[in-house]
Amino acid sequence: MNWHHRSIALAACLFLAACSGAPAIDEFVATPTRIPATATPRATSTAEVTERPPPSPELGSAPIGPTEVATVLSITDGDTIRVDRGYGSEPVRYIGINTPEAGDPGGSEATAENARLVEGMQVVLERDVSETDQFDRLLRYVWIDTGSGWTFVNGELVRRGFAQAATYPPDVRFTDFFITAERGARSAGVGLWAPSPEATPAPTPPPTTAPPLVTPAPVANCHPSYSPCLPIVADLDCPDVRALGAAPVTVTGRDDYRLDGDHDGIGCE
Repeated sequence: MNWHHRSIALAACLFLAACSGAPAIDEFVATPTRIPATATPRATSTAEVTERPPPSPELGSAPIGPTEVATVLSITDGDTIRVDRGYGSEPVRYIGINTPEAGDPGGSEATAENARLVEGMQVVLERDVSETDQFDRLLRYVWIDTGSGWTFVNGELVRRGFAQAATYPPDVRFTDFFITAERGARSAGVGLWAPSPEATPAPTPPPTTAPPLVTPAPVANCHPSYSPCLPIVADLDCPDVRALGAAPVTVTGRDDYRLDGDHDGIGCE
């Protein structure tokens, strides 16, 4: 077929297609498909990264409550000092421990150890729940910042056998620490728990026909073991009893305040 004949045939095809309603050639041209771009991962903000909190200090290794700095002015006894935290001289009673009274076995040793640890020092006072006791003494845990760590004064006195654990709710933050420290001191036989070389068995008391001791019925707000009346409190020392004008006291039951050091029935003589 020559060029003339091909032209005629093509014209005929176009004419037939127009007549039959077939789509035009342009309609067969495919519309390009838009391919979505691959989504770029959203950058994570630094603020959205969850950081793990630093590990909590081991119990008894550092303060974990509210603190303030003070200067030790004087040593009262094994568990009481006077400090200046910017308001003049104030008494501080160590929380969670108890030491023997002056004049009782171990009392002078506890006072001397307390002085060795903190006398004239700048200390850090940590509060638990209570601010003061019934005698307006600040209730505090006492710490010394050594520059490379902390010395826990309350804990050191127990650990070395100069004090025993004494739990007085609600101030119980370091109760477990003090109990563990006392067990260690007892096991090591140090301080209060050291065996006495002069210890001899106490003689058997002779039989007596005296009537058994009867503990008087408790009086409201008075400890049932002491006469005259002593308040029911977490702890009471002989200086406190003398300040109340109640010394000496008769001990008629369990000596919870440890006022009768020689066990003769009279405390704070």
